[in-house]
Amino acid sequence: MSGKIVGIVILISALIAGGALYYLQVYGFYEEASADLQQVRLMRLGAETPVPILAENIEAIDADSSPIRFRACFTTPSSLAMLTEIYVGVERAVPRNAPAWFACFDAAAIAEELKAGTALAFLSEKNVDFGVDRIVAITQDGRGYIWHELNDCGEKAYDGTIIGEECPRRENN
Repeated sequence: MSGKIVGIVILISALIAGGALYYLQVYGFYEEASADLQQVRLMRLGAETPVPILAENIEAIDADSSPIRFRACFTTPSSLAMLTEIYVGVERAVPRNAPAWFACFDAAAIAEELKAGTALAFLSEKNVDFGVDRIVAITQDGRGYIWHELNDCGEKAYDGTIIGEECPRRENN
């Protein structure tokens, strides 16, 4: 009889722990960040600092638990032809998955549009956090998406490779 009670306690504990883990990963750390993102910025060709572009209907989420959890969606009247002439493009951008409840950001659909050429990716900001760049993808019909992606310095830093002088100094937090 006591074996059944122990088994039930273990099973209930596992279910509670699993539910808590799921909640924390999908909902717990994210917060609305639309108020923090007042404008969408892109890096101009040959420039050192990004400049704002026309953007409306900005929706964003972020989490303090990781610098790559940022996601945002917006619309813009700017054409891809104009954007490619003025701003720095990104060749191999891969959007990161967003929580399912953040419905405007579908990483698989964005990746398909990037692959098909109906969307283009641009550099928004270098090193928004150490080793992390902000990437913006814009589709032909004016939908835009923003996410954070590890750059070369970030990949080296997080896999343990020696960083080197080309990377900025990492601030201790």
